[in-house]
Order: sequence, then structure tokens, then C-alpha cells
Amino acid sequence: MRLILASSSPRRAELLNRLGLDFVVSPADVDESRHPEEGPGVYVERVARAKALAITGSSDDLIVAADTAVVHDGHVLGKPGHPEEARSMLRRLQGDTHEVFTGMAVAHDEILESLVDVTEVTMLPLTDQEIDDYVDRGEPMDKAGAYALQGRGGLYVKSISGSPFTVIGLPVHLLPRLVARVGARLDQFDLRSNL
Repeated sequence: MRLILASSSPRRAELLNRLGLDFVVSPADVDESRHPEEGPGVYVERVARAKALAITGSSDDLIVAADTAVVHDGHVLGKPGHPEEARSMLRRLQGDTHEVFTGMAVAHDEILESLVDVTEVTMLPLTDQEIDDYVDRGEPMDKAGAYALQGRGGLYVKSISGSPFTVIGLPVHLLPRLVARVGARLDQFDLRSNL
């Protein structure tokens, strides 16, 4: 029985590491395009479920997958494709409040369960120079909304209403309940029990 993280995100892996869990990383290769008129919650949950189902393992394996989107004024912001797009996203978010939606899915023994968590983030006002300096560091380029709460981007966050784990990309505070819904327990993957 293995715990499989269906993601290449080092941030999600770091969160599972901090929980002391023994897991393997197996990124899922799925189309993450948003469907026309698809709401952000439906979108991230659908993609998380597709990632969990895309992993081939034994029925004993516990597969965890997630997808995150940043939403500002009804517009879904994914990962920027180039530095100017990152600058544009940050100019849009600075000095205002946006929502972060993370869908999480867990698959085990032919059972698939999923949920969506939402957190509000308020950014500080930023100067063009601050935005340029941050983008030049490269941190925004693989992050939804072009910032990393757990990295240097955290310097630009004024407040959060909800879970920081949801913003980072894996709402671990909800993981035990979701795992229980598929008939498993997280402590089965505790590193201490495998020593």
C-alpha cells in the first residue's frame, strides 16, 4: 500500500513531508484546460479528480491529487506563461482581495472522493518596481496567480481569510476527513510506523 501524490508541485510534496508521511510522487498527465463557462470550483475539482484517476496503481494505493486556481473579479488566473503575463496578474491582484480555489481528490480501492476549499487573500499595494523585482526572481512563473504565499510572495500578502494550505495548493487540514471517506487512514503512511 502506497501513498501517491499525483502532482509535480514541490509545494504539495513539502506539505506532505511536513506531516511526516511516506509517499511517492507520480505526476498525472491530464488536460488542465478550463471548459467554457465552467465555474472555478467546478473546474479545480474536475481537474483534481482527473489527476487522481490518471494514476495507475494497485487498488491498495491511496492517491492524492489537487488543482488550484486564483480568481479575481470573476476572472480565473492560472499559471503565467511568460514574465509579462506574471506582471499583468500581479498588477491586477495588488491592493485588492481575490479568492483561491483548491480542489482535492483522493482515490482508493475504486472509490473517488473530492472537495473544494476556498480562501480569500488580500494583497498589499505594490509598486511597478516591486512587481518587476519579484517577477525577475522567477518565483511567480509556475504559480497560479503569479505568487507564492510560502515564498517571497508572502511579503506582499496583507491578510488571509481561510486556510494558507489552500493557497499553497493542498488543503491538508481537510485531508484526514477526505481520506476517511475512501476507507483509509493517513497514519497508515506515517514515516515513524515504517522505521
